[in-house]
Amino acid sequence: MTARILDGRALGVQIKEELHADIERFAREQGKTPGLVIVRVGNDTASGVYSKSILRVAGEVGLVASMTQLAARTTPDELRSALIQLNNDVTAQGIIVQMPLPPHLSQKMVIDTINSNKDIDGISPRSAGNLFLGLPSFLPATAAAVIEILERARVPLDGKRVVVISRSNVVGKPLAMMLLQKNATVTVCHSRTANLPFYTRQADVLVAAAGHAMMVTADMVRPGATVIDVGINSAPDGGIVGDIDFEAVKEVAGALTPTPGGVGPLTNILLLKQCMQAAWREAQGHTTYRATIYFL
Repeated sequence: MTARILDGRALGVQIKEELHADIERFAREQGKTPGLVIVRVGNDTASGVYSKSILRVAGEVGLVASMTQLAARTTPDELRSALIQLNNDVTAQGIIVQMPLPPHLSQKMVIDTINSNKDIDGISPRSAGNLFLGLPSFLPATAAAVIEILERARVPLDGKRVVVISRSNVVGKPLAMMLLQKNATVTVCHSRTANLPFYTRQADVLVAAAGHAMMVTADMVRPGATVIDVGINSAPDGGIVGDIDFEAVKEVAGALTPTPGGVGPLTNILLLKQCMQAAWREAQGHTTYRATIYFL
């Protein structure tokens, strides 16, 4: 058996077309184009690459996006003031603050300051709390991308056993909550899980997001299972590999995402899709987030 490859790049093209049409409809009906602002503090290389990628995709779908670049020496009060200004900026429907921040700046301060109605990255306590309670919320984009792939690939989740290898706040925990909303039976595994293969071999759907190169081998996968690889790791030859031993697992799994080209290409697109949710909510005059749940 050779697994069906779940191509994130091809899926991304489809979603961008849908998003572009939604942005055009918004512009026709509201007389303006939604806006997104990325806040970057300092010169972290990875965050710079990520910011450019978001700006590029935004341009492709017709969303107005800009980056506010702040110096590494920016004080907490200066960053807070910049965020409050963006909270009140009627041209910005979504705000993203790139991580990591310089050591003297608090991520908690950022989370507490950003208007939850513009928190399209799903980092605010309100977003997390609403997700936990099963209420409409903005979602961490990587976790949302996993659900998007499963849904569009028509992978059954109702009553199925799903194993997630991650307990992080940006992937593992929110993804587990989202899967529970889909009536899956969810097991969360992590670095302290004893006998990890015992759990992974039971999974109808296995999601690996531990950040350990090729840690999931073929003997850890149930034949015919759907395997989603969220990991991005540097290979010795300078390339990129995931948390899954792709070549071996593809001979066992029923469906499998590649790395690169699986979950990664969808993350930025899902951020922009949530920016559109925020824009429609604002246009409908909602003072609290009550837009349609897209991914739960």
